Amino acid sequence: MARSLNVLRGRWCALRYIAVAAVSLACLAPSVTAQSYPSRPIRLLHGFAAGGAADTMARIVSDGLSKRLGQPVLVEAKPGAGGNLAADAVAKSAPDGYTIGLVTGAHAISGALYKSLAYSPVDSFEMLSTMVYYALVIAVRADHQAKTLADLIAMAKAKPDGLSYGSVGFGSTHHLAGELLNVTAGTRMVHVPYRGDSLTVTSLLAGDVPLIVGTTVLLAGQIESGAIRGLAVTSPTRTKLLPNVPSAQEAGVKGFDVRTWAGLLVPKGTPPDIVKRLNAEIQSMLADPATKAALETATGGEVRGSTPEEMRALITSETDKWSKVINDAGIPRI
Repeated sequence: MARSLNVLRGRWCALRYIAVAAVSLACLAPSVTAQSYPSRPIRLLHGFAAGGAADTMARIVSDGLSKRLGQPVLVEAKPGAGGNLAADAVAKSAPDGYTIGLVTGAHAISGALYKSLAYSPVDSFEMLSTMVYYALVIAVRADHQAKTLADLIAMAKAKPDGLSYGSVGFGSTHHLAGELLNVTAGTRMVHVPYRGDSLTVTSLLAGDVPLIVGTTVLLAGQIESGAIRGLAVTSPTRTKLLPNVPSAQEAGVKGFDVRTWAGLLVPKGTPPDIVKRLNAEIQSMLADPATKAALETATGGEVRGSTPEEMRALITSETDKWSKVINDAGIPRI
């Protein structure tokens, strides 16, 4: 009998040891994962056309992070719905640090514009860091009769719904910048969406659309050559890339301020140690003079990193801002 009790006690102790060990290993698992990260290639996903500003930024980031993480960072474009298709794909990816999303200001606009998304622009992600802020430019073809933004506004007021403007797509920052101009200046210009910045420039030069809102870096060469006239940049002050183009506020549209941005995020639930590691590597990358210069050249903007908390607050405040513009402009939510 005593022997049987001893055997039972031995088995119970063994089982208790196994259970304690299992719990201990489970608690250690996230740390072990973070310490070994990354052990394979990482996917960097963005939601815009190849060759555009977002794609160029993604390739700069790919190079910078690959060197720091010791693994290839592979760029994948998934264009459509103003970046929503890519954001949804990131949100639904495994939260293991092997899928990173590059988003722009359109990410916050989606939260204001869409009645229902398959993901939350804030709550479905762990934010990593902002990277760069940049202005847009309001431009016409060189032979257009509007020489200034004031001329254009006067023409638009004289003929409501008679002028149209092109942008990279419905729900983009470019689109909403045009709508904010309508609201602020009291005009009624009609939006014409295109699939990508390059198509807007082609259509402008072909005379298919009289006005576009585009990225400064894409239009700078055409403006300098005289093929396109920049009427105003959308930031409160002039930009380094287009020093001879006035700001919209200088041109008489008081309170007009649109600066888009780009940042990086990962799926919700990504281990905190991995988020911390990625944020640190991103800050290191942004501090590198060559990377900083490349990003600023690609966007005509200003490199500015952030904490995850700061990026989260930015997206929240931008969503509120654009929600008001959408309401004021009477844009139906999708």
